[in-house]
Amino acid sequence: MGKYYVHTDKMNKSILQRTAFIFLVIVLAGAILYFGRPFLVPIALAGLLSMLLLPLAGWFEKKKLGRGLSSVLSVLVLVVGISGILALLSWQLTNVTDDLSQIKTVASERMEQLHVFASDHLGISREEQQKMMEENKSSGAESATKLGAMIVSSLLGALVTFIIAVVYIFMFLYYRSHFREFILQLVPAGNKAEATRVMAEASQIAQKYLGGLGLMITMLWVLYGIGFSIVGVKNAVFFAILCGILEIIPYVGNLTGTAITLLMTMAQGGDTSMMLGVIITYGLVQFFQNNVLTPLIVGSEVNINPVFTIMALMAGELVWGVPGMILAIPMLGILKITFDHIAVLKPFGFIIGQPKKSAASKKKEGIISKLKGIFKSR
Repeated sequence: MGKYYVHTDKMNKSILQRTAFIFLVIVLAGAILYFGRPFLVPIALAGLLSMLLLPLAGWFEKKKLGRGLSSVLSVLVLVVGISGILALLSWQLTNVTDDLSQIKTVASERMEQLHVFASDHLGISREEQQKMMEENKSSGAESATKLGAMIVSSLLGALVTFIIAVVYIFMFLYYRSHFREFILQLVPAGNKAEATRVMAEASQIAQKYLGGLGLMITMLWVLYGIGFSIVGVKNAVFFAILCGILEIIPYVGNLTGTAITLLMTMAQGGDTSMMLGVIITYGLVQFFQNNVLTPLIVGSEVNINPVFTIMALMAGELVWGVPGMILAIPMLGILKITFDHIAVLKPFGFIIGQPKKSAASKKKEGIISKLKGIFKSR
């Protein structure tokens, strides 16, 4: 009996030590990610984008262009694509700025309505309101100056990060065989085949997720553009592009884009029916996206539990800000693949992944598979 208690006590100590070790690793990893943000964000971004560009670089190499030239051309395709999107967005933004005078007029009318409401329903006289506005005027101007400086600083920081990431992408594509060999040398001889499979699956999940996400954003541009145009939103193309681009941040992005569209519609003089039309458009597009576009285009390649998806987004924002929210899901998917192939970490891969699918989910997947078959046959 005494031996049983001794054995149980050793097991409890072992579990406690393992839990404490895992907790310590998480804390240390979080600290390294947080304090190493300027150094690690461009590397993480470049790593994912280089995985996306691997098929293109391989295609160029099959044309006997050489690895260096193939890497340069792949990076140029990425830069031209991103520059084209930004140029289209800025071109549409000029149309929005042309309406600034009208927006100011509508804003003045809304402010007057707010003054009347405060005077009639809240008992705040016009004199008191004017006094409060004068007191906050100086602080408001100072806040606007600080906000402008923060925006300029953020844009410059994003530009520097992108330039560094572009250099890293070229390096990762050009020296990919060298990095692959380095990883294989770290693995015992008996596990080299498994390590090769893990690297291949990690690369595929990044390609399928990012490529599918890009295609889905393009589809959302079309859907939002049609919906906003039917509703009568001014500069519908601009807001459609904005809502589509913000989709790179799961859950949060689409809500943010729709909220901006609603505010601008109100500022441009849109009535209640137009704002209701924007909300209905958002609901219809989200329904179509969740039930058709996401299963058909993105699929279940990043098979992550929704609980951990939200946790990853919050942790990414806390550690790396907006870039962390963008990188959180594909990086968590790569971690899950790694965990699934390491015996000690398999329980973590299991808890991160989706639960077993119900009969309804399997039926839905069958329908999606049929749709994919139709598209492939065509």
